[in-house]
Formats: sequence, C-alpha cells, structure tokens
Amino acid sequence: MRAVIYETFGGPLTIATMPDPTPSPDGVVVAVQANGICRSDWHGWQGHDPDITELPHVPGHELAGEIVAVGQDVQRWTVGDRVTVPFVLGCGNCPDCAKGDHQVCAHQFQPGFTAWGSFAEYVALPYADTNLVRIPEALDYAHVASLGCRFATSFRAVVAQGRVKPGEWVVVHGCGGVGLSAILIAVAMGAQVIAVDIKPEALDLAQALGAVHTINAREVVDVAGAIHDLTQGGAHVSLDALGSVITARNSILSLRRRGRHVQVGLLVGEDADPPLPMGRVIGWELEIYGSHGLQAHAYPEMLRLIEHGVLDPSRLVTKRVSLDEVPAIIASLTTFGATGVQVMDRC
Repeated sequence: MRAVIYETFGGPLTIATMPDPTPSPDGVVVAVQANGICRSDWHGWQGHDPDITELPHVPGHELAGEIVAVGQDVQRWTVGDRVTVPFVLGCGNCPDCAKGDHQVCAHQFQPGFTAWGSFAEYVALPYADTNLVRIPEALDYAHVASLGCRFATSFRAVVAQGRVKPGEWVVVHGCGGVGLSAILIAVAMGAQVIAVDIKPEALDLAQALGAVHTINAREVVDVAGAIHDLTQGGAHVSLDALGSVITARNSILSLRRRGRHVQVGLLVGEDADPPLPMGRVIGWELEIYGSHGLQAHAYPEMLRLIEHGVLDPSRLVTKRVSLDEVPAIIASLTTFGATGVQVMDRC
C-alpha cells in the first residue's frame, strides 16, 4: 500500500510503499476512502508524545472507509461495511469501558499514534466490535471523515461536558477545526456564541457559522474583560479549543460565576502545565472539565442530528486533497495552516 511515513520526529514526511496490514483476531482492515487532516497529526510528527509513537510511523486518525478484512473473533462486522471510528478506541474490557467511558480507557488504541494510522490506502483497527461506527448511507465518506477527532470531540465538549443550554452565552477560544466545530454545534443547541481568534479569515468563518460576536485577540488587550462586557457578566460556558497558556487562562477568566470551562485543545510542550487562576475558580465556584474524544456508542446521536440537518459538518470542509498532498499540508500546520477542515479523499 501507499502511505505517508516519517522516520524521525520532525523529519521528512514522504510517500512510500509499505506492506498491506492484516487484521488482529478482534480487529478489521479498512480501505481508507477519506481522512481528515488534523493538527494532532502535526503534534505526533513533532514528537510531542514520543512514549506512545514508535518510529518509523504512519500518521492519520480521522478516517472513514470500507472493511476489506475481518479478524476471526469479530462478531458484528463483515467485509463491505462502511465504517468510521473515534480517535480513541477503548479495549472494551476494563472498568472504564464497562461504564461506557471508552474515551479514557487505560488500554486505549489510537490509530496514527499508538500504531500506524490512516494516511494510507489501508489501516488495521483492533477492538472492532466495541469501537466501529456504521456510516449511514446518506452520508459520504469525506463528510464523515471531517467529523474525525475535531467535530466528535467538540460534540462531546459542548453537549456532554459543557452541557450547553439554549440561550446561554458560549465562548470559543481558537477557531481552528475544533473551535469551528464547537461553534457550529453550540449554535445548533441554541446558544449565543462568541468566537475568539487572531486570524480575520477564521473569525469571518466563525461568524458565517453563527457566532453573534467575534473578538480578534491580536487587537483586544483584555479578551476576558471584553467578553464580560458583551455578555453582561461573563459566559456560561467557555471552551479552550486551541490549547495554550493564554487561551486556557482567558477561557476561565471569561466565565460568569458558576460557569463551566471545557479544555479541548491539547496543552503540549511549554504549555503542558499552565498556571491557571485557581483563586477565581474557587471564589466563583467555576467548573473545569476536560474533553477527550467521543465514544463509539455516542456517535448515533450526533449522526442523527447530521442526517436530520440539525448539524451540517460539510460547512467546515474547505478543501479536498489527495494522499500525495498530505505531507506538505501536515508540515504547514506548524503555522496552523488553512482555515477550516481539509480532507484527503483519494489515495
């Protein structure tokens, strides 16, 4: 098979011919029809979590495709099924998985991180009966791949962790793929959304998706203060969709009393352990949540909303590319790359 591969962290990203994968007894092999291009792929390439990534490595985790091989122990899936998966595949056997919390499984598998991923013609996936999600016939592969880790993670962040209600003020700090997804979802839930970013084109897209106010953090010195003014007391829910010391702090300070902060963006490198305004958290009884993907069993609710037109993730897709274009696009994410979601839809 043809695949994107790198042999050193931060080293050249190339296209190479690799052996086709075979399924584990509990797994399947999927012919990749589409794959989202995510900044998490860039983090992996940079070696921000070297303990889980072995070299050489094939990245890619936001996949949609068709099963072409099935392991002997798989019960629920057959060759020809159209499927996608969360970026976190729970083992299905541990106490957390027994409670339905596959997204925090201690034995989790992450395609493109703990093993070779889906910027390839084929990808092998274990734990198939627990984690595969059937793609409705009405949805095409590219739009399902755009759900990836970004839209699905944002869905859990807004709906389950943030518990967003109609009429509430929601602030999204960072308008990349995660942030724009969160805006689209929060607007669909009936919230009043404020978008924060430093790129005018990202803020323009956020406004097109329904944000009622936008703030350019490059131009506004006191972002949290501006949000308190706009909302007359602060946001009910604020999401850090970027992952930095500045955005995490601003997100917490943007909240009104008893507000809810959701940390969605990855905090890595120098930002991995940020100082946060815990005095405000205590004095105002703020709630802080993490959000790490969406379990396979929770996908049907999201997919129903998409099928019924309540959510339209296709509005986030700004470019479709080939496998040969992926290495340059991953490298471009050093400077955050293009606005919106880019999807590889041909190998």
